[in-house]
Amino acid sequence: MRILLVGAGGVGSAAAAIAARRTFFDTMVVADADAARAARAVAGHGDRFVAATVDASSADAVAALCREYRITHVLNAVDPRFVMPIFDGAYAAGADYLDMAMSLSHPHPKRPYAETGVKLGDEQFAVADRWASAGRLALCGIGVEPGLSDVFARYAADELFAEIDEIGVRDGANLTVEGYDFAPSFSIWTTIEECLNPPVIWERDRGWFTTEPFSEPEVFRFPAGIGPVECVNVEHEEVLLIPRWVDARRVTFKYGLGEEFIEVLRTLHKLGLDSTEPVTVRGVRMSPRDVVAAALPDPATLGDRMRGKTCAGTWVTGVGRDGRPREVYLYHVVDNEWSMAEYGHQAVVWQTAVNPVVALELLATGEWAGTGVIGPEALPPRPFLDLLTGYGSPWGLEDRR
Repeated sequence: MRILLVGAGGVGSAAAAIAARRTFFDTMVVADADAARAARAVAGHGDRFVAATVDASSADAVAALCREYRITHVLNAVDPRFVMPIFDGAYAAGADYLDMAMSLSHPHPKRPYAETGVKLGDEQFAVADRWASAGRLALCGIGVEPGLSDVFARYAADELFAEIDEIGVRDGANLTVEGYDFAPSFSIWTTIEECLNPPVIWERDRGWFTTEPFSEPEVFRFPAGIGPVECVNVEHEEVLLIPRWVDARRVTFKYGLGEEFIEVLRTLHKLGLDSTEPVTVRGVRMSPRDVVAAALPDPATLGDRMRGKTCAGTWVTGVGRDGRPREVYLYHVVDNEWSMAEYGHQAVVWQTAVNPVVALELLATGEWAGTGVIGPEALPPRPFLDLLTGYGSPWGLEDRR
């Protein structure tokens, strides 16, 4: 296996560090628009790692780099505005493809808080037959959320439940960042995109529909000492992926943002600072969202100031295998102190990065295989969960009924 990892930011750098301890691949090329950042991401990881530069907005550039290094698998670790050129570049070069976020959505032009427009992943699913006919795999949404959360959904359907009422992905943390009043632990560009777009809900009798951002607040109790956190509806790929392969009456995604974070996002929206349309300031054209991202600290650099744990998981209700009502929460917790001491990367980016590396190893060994454009829930969950534990990062299950 010869891997092209596009993006040497927090998640990409963490993925390289995790992969460096594994033997399933021959070469990993870490490519970024910033040559120095790519070089830092591969430093100290040995001669299997190569730094390169690439314009992620150009499918031709991605394809050329794939051909130069005889790449078999492309892992996309940049923000979702670059999904389609990287996805198309991998296909053009004859490589398989993995990402952690799918192609962007566009709200319904007249009823954005009731009906879907272009949904997350629609552009990729539109060419699924082409990928399948070519015998090629695009494994989409294989970070932690989406990714591990989808694996949990499939595991619950296969091994825990006879009938599922609701699958609800729930994400919460008790992380703090010393020295900053506001410092997101993940890409603010991506956070703005998913939090300010209309959230999508799926119901068996209704299909996909939307609601208003931050709707349906609920207090969810997270394990490992995190405790109760208020969670709200957020647009996320799981709601678009899980119903395609897992039978459930309802699928939702809620994120524990906190009132302060929500108010900051609402203010950015009111001021138009969430816009991706470039504006001209003193002769320089740049989107307001890119300016916001540049003004905030790089999440990859915050690890030594962060304290606490992050939890990603899937809450499932329904009828258990014994015919009785059942409620479970399958989850994965990463303590920032551990991830920094063990890998030198903060908890949120490390938790995201470990999952595509696990997936790549399963594809290398043949335990996972497929063609077309698919999500993680289309593949057997047990090999993934076993190998994740083998990476030294076990998952948990709480019975709540």
